[in-house]
Amino acid sequence: MDLLSRLKEHPLPFAVLLGIEVLSAAPDRVVAEMVVREDLCTKPAVAHGGAVMAFADTLGGLATAANLKEGQRTTTIESKTNFVAAAPVGARIRGETSPVHRGRRTMVWQTRVTSEDGKLVALVTQTQLVL
Repeated sequence: MDLLSRLKEHPLPFAVLLGIEVLSAAPDRVVAEMVVREDLCTKPAVAHGGAVMAFADTLGGLATAANLKEGQRTTTIESKTNFVAAAPVGARIRGETSPVHRGRRTMVWQTRVTSEDGKLVALVTQTQLVL
């Protein structure tokens, strides 16, 4: 069963809370979108950095999961975010995750978070430990 099918059958509670909609999920790329809701914002009505980071972290975890063997799990061990532009309340942001390194014990992913017009909001690099 592919990752998208598994997510539909067993959605991730935190991803549901954030409102993440996974559009595609493959071993080499995960794409998802999320609407910046008021409850995910800081003042003045722009996405809180933690919400942007959690969005990207979820995608990196999903990308790793798409590469795991039966019985393996993953956890984030490092994450770095460069915030480039604000995402205002009501905006639909898109995350595109691609591999930097896919090893046996660790995987490194880069997620580009962009606005609807393609402007870079954040660039997130994270390392996932394979358990």
